[in-house]
Amino acid sequence: MANGFGSFFVGSSGLMSAQNALNVTANNLANVDTKGYVRQQVIFSDKHYNAFQSEAIGVNVQQAGLGVSIGDVVHARDIFLDKAYRQENGRQSFYGACYDTVAQVEDLFQELDGEEFKQSINDLNTAFQELAKAPGDAVNQNLVIQKSELFVARTVALYSDLQDYQDNMNEQIKEAVERINEIGDRVYELNLEIQKIEGAGIETAMTLRDERDSLVDELSTYGTVSFREDATGFLWLDFQDVEFITEYRCNNIQLKADNGTGFYTPYWPQLSDVPHEQYYKVYNLEGEISSEMNTDIGSVKALLYMRGSEYGRYTDMLTTDSYAKVEDSTMMETEAQIDFLFHSVITSINDLLCPNTELTESIYDASGKLVAAEGTLVLDVENCDVGADGKLPPQEIFSRIGCDRYTTVNYKDENGMQKTIYVFNQEDPKDSSTMYQIGSVKVNDALLQEESLLPVMKQDGAVNYGLAEELVAIWENQGLTITPKDNSLCSFENYYDKLIGNLGNFGNIYNNESETLTTTVTSLDNKRLQVTGVSSDEELTHMIKYQAAYNAASRYINVISEMTNLIVSGLV
Repeated sequence: MANGFGSFFVGSSGLMSAQNALNVTANNLANVDTKGYVRQQVIFSDKHYNAFQSEAIGVNVQQAGLGVSIGDVVHARDIFLDKAYRQENGRQSFYGACYDTVAQVEDLFQELDGEEFKQSINDLNTAFQELAKAPGDAVNQNLVIQKSELFVARTVALYSDLQDYQDNMNEQIKEAVERINEIGDRVYELNLEIQKIEGAGIETAMTLRDERDSLVDELSTYGTVSFREDATGFLWLDFQDVEFITEYRCNNIQLKADNGTGFYTPYWPQLSDVPHEQYYKVYNLEGEISSEMNTDIGSVKALLYMRGSEYGRYTDMLTTDSYAKVEDSTMMETEAQIDFLFHSVITSINDLLCPNTELTESIYDASGKLVAAEGTLVLDVENCDVGADGKLPPQEIFSRIGCDRYTTVNYKDENGMQKTIYVFNQEDPKDSSTMYQIGSVKVNDALLQEESLLPVMKQDGAVNYGLAEELVAIWENQGLTITPKDNSLCSFENYYDKLIGNLGNFGNIYNNESETLTTTVTSLDNKRLQVTGVSSDEELTHMIKYQAAYNAASRYINVISEMTNLIVSGLV
C-alpha cells in the first residue's frame, strides 16, 4: 500500500473528486428548468498506480494506487433522437404555418365590418329582385346603385386585405431569413469558441454546446438541417441540402425582391450568378409536397408556398395552364377566385344592360376606308334599353376606371348617309385600366348622380319588365366553375360557398397534420429529455451520495492524520 504521505494524496483526491461531483450536481439542480440545458453526468476513474515489482517477477505486482479522479463529465445526447426531433419539428412548423394562413383568410371573409362578405352578394341580389317588381321606381333604382357601390367597396376591401396579408407573409419571410443568418453566424462563433476550450482535451464546453444545440433545434423549424461534428468539436451544417456552416464561414442567405410586388425569394449567393440574374433558390417549390419525399419541412417554405409569387387575378382562372400558376398558393388562388366572382357578377349585369353583338361583316365608309372589321364587338342597338334620357349608348352600372365601355364611331356609308356604331373597348390583360377586375372598376359616375339613367326602359319609352327579370335570373344561372379543373357548374352564391368550403377543407387538413405532428414532436422531445433532462429526485440522490463520499474522504484523512501523528510521536 502507499506510504503515509501517499495515503494523504489518496484521501485528498477523494475529497476533491467528491467536491467536484457535488458542484456538478448542484449545477444540474440549478438548471432544472433551464430550456436547452443538458444534464452533466460525473464518471470517476482511477488515478495512476505505482508498481513496486515487475509483472514478470511474480504474481503479486505490489501496486499502490494514487486515488480517484473525475475521468469525464458526460454531456449526454442521443443523436438519433435529435435528428428525428428536428425533422418532425420542421414538418410541424410547415403545416402550422399553412394552417395559420388558411385561418387568417377565413377570418377576412367572415369578419369584414362585422359581416360575412357573402352578405354583400346577397344584398345586391335582393336589390335586383326589388327592381324587378318596379323597374321604373326611382327608389328601387337608387337601391341597386347603392348596393352596387357597397358590393364594389367590400370586394375592394377584401382583396386589399388579402394583399396586405400577402405582404405581411412577405415580411415574415424576410424576418425568418434574417433569423436563419443570425443562427448560422452564432453557431459558427460557438464552433470556434468550443474548439478553443476543448482543444487541450481537458475541459468540455458544456454551456456553449447547449446553446449551439438549442440554436440547431430552432433552425430546424425553418427548413431541413443535417450536420456532422468533427474531432475538434466543430459542427458542419447543411441547410436545405446546401452547405451553410463550413470551416471558413457561414454562407448567409440573401433575398431577391421582385420589381413588381416586392416579394422576396431567398437564394444562395455562393451558388448564384447575380450579374446575369441567375439565382439558386434556397427553397424548391416545384414538385409534390409530401412527407415521403421530405418536401414538407420548414415554416419559411410554407410561407413561400402559401404566399405565391404575385397577386392572383381572374385571368388565372380562365384556363388550366393559367390556373397551374395559382393552384398551389392559397393566397393567389383565393385572390383569383374572388376576382373571378367579381368579374363574373359585374360583366353579367353590364352585358344585360348594355348588350353587345359581333359584326358579321366588315364596315367601310363612303371612301372605302375600314371602319370596323368583321368580328368586332359593338353595341346591339336594336336590342338595348336606355335610361330616362333615351340616349345611346346606355349607361353600364360598373365602369372601368380610365376606360369607357364604348368608343363612338361616326361615318358615312356608301350612300352618304350618316351612321354611328358603338365599338366595345375590349379588355387587355396588359393594361389594367381596361380590365373588369377588382381595383379597376367603380360604379358609373353618371348613375351615382342620376339613378334614372339606369337603362331599364325600352327605346319607345316603356318600362322593360323582361330585362328586370333577366337581371334577377343571372343569380341563379349555373354557369361558373370553381376552378378550370372542376366541371360542376354553380351559381354566384354556390361559387362563393364552394370557395369557403374548399378553404375549410384545406384548413382542416393542415390543422389535423399540425396537431398530429405536435403530438409526435412532444413525444420525441420527452424521449430526449429522458436522456438530457434533469431529474431533481435523481440529482438529490446523487447529492446525498457525493456528500457521503466527501464525508468518508474527510474521515479517511483524519484517520491517516492521527496515524501519522502517532507514528511521529512514538519516534520521539
